[in-house]
Amino acid sequence: MDKKLLQELQLRLEREKNILEKELQRFAKKDEKLEGNWDTKYPRFNKEADSQKIEEAADEVEKYENLLSIEYSFETKLKNINSALEKLEQGTYGKCEKCKKEMPAERLQACPEARTCTACK
Repeated sequence: MDKKLLQELQLRLEREKNILEKELQRFAKKDEKLEGNWDTKYPRFNKEADSQKIEEAADEVEKYENLLSIEYSFETKLKNINSALEKLEQGTYGKCEKCKKEMPAERLQACPEARTCTACK
């Protein structure tokens, strides 16, 4: 694979990694026990309950539940990016994980963290 293309894709992967980590930090924290895992921050509530506070708490829980799916999506993409960056270091980047053939440059340009070719997808 073209060295210039590899450098371009590596830069894109590193930029995307930084963006994802910053976004995750806004509403989650890294799990110290499980590498690559993030935990969405659960809202804290005051035990004194009046109707307005209960409504606010319900809104916070709903927001938390919505963030869980975003966290999962970001985590998955971040894991794929980290895997691609690791493969770049090892010299195995761009090979399909299923058929072991080299992926077309167009596939990697469209999705630099791709793990499989379009045929195996």
